[in-house]
Amino acid sequence: MKYDIRSRDDIASLINSFYSKVRVDETLSHLFASVDWDHHTPIIINFWTMVLLGDQSYSGNPLVKHMHMNLEKQHFERWLLLFTTTVDQLFEGEKANEAKQRAHSIAGIFQYKLNIHS
Repeated sequence: MKYDIRSRDDIASLINSFYSKVRVDETLSHLFASVDWDHHTPIIINFWTMVLLGDQSYSGNPLVKHMHMNLEKQHFERWLLLFTTTVDQLFEGEKANEAKQRAHSIAGIFQYKLNIHS
């Protein structure tokens, strides 16, 4: 039985599962090939813990970290599909729904700020 996202450990499970898919995905893997996952994963977990649980362990600007990546619309679409699918595989409930909504919002903001259009 699935339950809602309740803790940092839940977010860590989500992020680890999600990025294990991203690292082998045909559309996205090349964009993340040079990432130091041991360093980067805790930062991503901190970010999502802040977004979903209000924890203040994240400091930084995620947009700046992605500006050099030559992202296109299809990258965001695939990222969102993998993210929402992973959330749905692991969790259900209010926070799980919020995670999916926030992902869509973040993707929209990034695309706007990076001047990526359909």
